[in-house]
Amino acid sequence: MTLLWLLALLILGGGLSWAGENLRRGCGHWIALAVLAIAILLLGRYLPQALDVLAAEPKPQTLWWDHIRVPWIPRFGISFTLAIDGLGFLMLALTLLCGLFGLVMTWREIRRRTGCYLANYLWTLAGVVGVFCAQDLFLFFCFWETMLVPMLLLIAIWGHEQRTRAAIQFFIFTQASSLLLLAAIVGSTLVHYQMSGSVSFSPQQLTATLHTQFAETPYAYWLMLGFFIAFAVKLPAILVHTWLPDAHTQAPTAGSVLLAAILLKTGAYGLIRFTLPLFPAASTAFSPVAMALGVAGILYGALMAFSQTDIKRLIAYSSVSHMGFVLLGIYALNSIALQGAVAQMVAHGLSTAALFGIAGSLQHRLHSRDINDVRGIWQTMPALAAVFLFFIVAAMGLPGLANFVGESLVLIGTYARFPWFSALAAVGLIGAAIYGLKLVVRVLFGPPPAVREASDATMGSSGLMDLRRRELFALLLPLLLLVWIGLYPQPLLRQSAGWSNLLATYFTAPAADGDKAASLQGAAP
Repeated sequence: MTLLWLLALLILGGGLSWAGENLRRGCGHWIALAVLAIAILLLGRYLPQALDVLAAEPKPQTLWWDHIRVPWIPRFGISFTLAIDGLGFLMLALTLLCGLFGLVMTWREIRRRTGCYLANYLWTLAGVVGVFCAQDLFLFFCFWETMLVPMLLLIAIWGHEQRTRAAIQFFIFTQASSLLLLAAIVGSTLVHYQMSGSVSFSPQQLTATLHTQFAETPYAYWLMLGFFIAFAVKLPAILVHTWLPDAHTQAPTAGSVLLAAILLKTGAYGLIRFTLPLFPAASTAFSPVAMALGVAGILYGALMAFSQTDIKRLIAYSSVSHMGFVLLGIYALNSIALQGAVAQMVAHGLSTAALFGIAGSLQHRLHSRDINDVRGIWQTMPALAAVFLFFIVAAMGLPGLANFVGESLVLIGTYARFPWFSALAAVGLIGAAIYGLKLVVRVLFGPPPAVREASDATMGSSGLMDLRRRELFALLLPLLLLVWIGLYPQPLLRQSAGWSNLLATYFTAPAADGDKAASLQGAAP
């Protein structure tokens, strides 16, 4: 019942924050903070299972730590099924911690319709939590759609100067991909009905059916593409990434944090949780194409990031590059690369959330996101500059920090299958160093522009205020986690090892299709 309480808390908390803010200004923020704090405490109920995973490798039959299953629409085999394992625990922890970070970091940024803003913020988190917990494809699709609506409103109402255009673009891309996802889900269910005579949206039951002779037919390949494209849009993969730079740039700071740290991870999670186990044969055949897209995204994202002058847009394109490593690791189809992809998801979520938070703070102080207008902050805001430097080098993949762990494992796992892809992806690390150093040199140590000196009188003394204690407290959370994971990654890797090892057997073990399906059935909630 913990998962159900977690969902209900975020949904009801959004309404309470809205009502509280309308009753008394500032009350909504404290309600939202209390809701997120209680949600994190609820998630802490699974810490014993997380610690047990560190003691020994999880077995398939004990893969799921907790689950709840309630019949919903029995006629169509739809149930309200929520479950959590090590992978889900990591994603839920990332969601709630980054949600807390975004709220605290941008405490006073939104001044209009604050109650509605806080409600949509918490409802976005509720939708993401549902995506990471759902173990029924129809329920998964409902949460997939639910998380997009409040995110759309965050961009369209509280975004920056071109928010309407960015919101429309975000809506078109996400809804078009959602239609593909719905078609692929319904198609998979129809195949199951034709072969078994029953209707079901359970991934485990669909897996048992789709792993028969149907797995080798062209229809399986097309169904797999429906899942892949829908999740690749959210990832985002190159060619379907064009919505991301505008959405990140025009969203309010907290919206950018949610997009970069959490929503992008739902696409990668969908590939790992559903696409690979449902269509192992089709995924194996498609893996060279997917890996080529991952490498292209790594190189293209790094190149485009270097050419940007808008700080938020630069960070957005760096996300395209970093998520290319995730796509590469997923389709390397071995346990090392899969665990590296999960580690990269967590590391990217933490480092990019912090970078967007700092970019928002600079914009709030200096009223600009342009690199030429925010140069030389080391002289005027040394504490903020020092923290900014840390997260820049973390995103560059500095050894000893979490991003290095994820990228290294992805490259090692990829090298086992396609050495050339691994070599080309390694070039992206050089690209990250180049655009990262551009930020360091231009923003931190560049000469202060004359235009700032002329505008200081209008901005007032608060315009160049260094880090507040509230901002420092918020930034310490991702900072400490990045250092901890970088120096001691084993706890994180062990959480995802159960699902990663199970998936790896689909592509490496010579077991029969029935045995593979049975292994997942044994792990079913």
